[in-house]
Amino acid sequence: MFHLASRRNLWFLISLVVILPGLVSLVLFGLRLGIDFTGGTLWEVRFAAPATVVQVDAVLAENGYENAIVQQTGAADEGSFLIRAQEIREGSPEKDAIEAAFGERIGAFDELQFSTVGGAVSTQIRNRAILAVAVASLGILAYIAYAFRNTQNPLLYGACALVAMLHDVLVVLGVFSILGAVANVEIDALFVTALLTVIGFSVHDTIVVFDRIRENLAAKSDETFEGVVNYSLAQTVVRSLNTSLTVVFTLLALYLFGGASTRTFVLALLIGVVSGTYSSIFNASQLLVAWDNGDVQRFVGRFRGGGRRAEPVPAP
Repeated sequence: MFHLASRRNLWFLISLVVILPGLVSLVLFGLRLGIDFTGGTLWEVRFAAPATVVQVDAVLAENGYENAIVQQTGAADEGSFLIRAQEIREGSPEKDAIEAAFGERIGAFDELQFSTVGGAVSTQIRNRAILAVAVASLGILAYIAYAFRNTQNPLLYGACALVAMLHDVLVVLGVFSILGAVANVEIDALFVTALLTVIGFSVHDTIVVFDRIRENLAAKSDETFEGVVNYSLAQTVVRSLNTSLTVVFTLLALYLFGGASTRTFVLALLIGVVSGTYSSIFNASQLLVAWDNGDVQRFVGRFRGGGRRAEPVPAP
């Protein structure tokens, strides 16, 4: 039989090592927000003749957009560029002047993409994204507490599922904070969709494990809670891994061979699915054991300055 619960401190340490760099990056650099959250213009152009980032940047600076970010999206001889700048309205004199300057200084070009988001709209999108994550979290806690109402501590199951979910969210946010600082990867409204999908996947996998623990608690009432959790994980770990691997292979194919416009979305899903599988097996159920053995209470007691030894609580 697997003895995963007895090594729970190792699993918690691995999670800490994975999350910590991302947390440091979030504190120092934050997330690199796309125009969906900050407002502005995303403009993709392709010149007929080879061009450089310096040339494109110079034209924008001459027309009052010196803070614009220009990235070359294709090969050096393709002349494709992605421009992120403050708001440029379609049909405005500013846009006409930039287009004329492009034609005179660099040459003919095709407009591949042009989208603009105003400041008020971007603020609304950001607020709704935060609200969506908060409502989803509260709904998950309420549902799991209700689903496991026949256990001795139903709220504990909900709390452990939320902690595992928070683990996955922090992993995804941390990775994208690092990618934003290193590779200028921005997040957009589609990233929030990916984050909510990751939350749903993580909780789904956690509930499967919790449900097996609940069934075995009734069938194996003479065993310790840690033994029941070990037995339950032995029954579900292979199934969870097989299910997750099918999703991972699909997402890998989409990431490698799909379009560039969905690559950030797919990458967020890929990281979240891997993290969600890990947290369901190695975090959520282990937290139940840690609470039952009094590990959590003793850990909290150290920070409160209490020297008394916490007594184990009844099995969830």
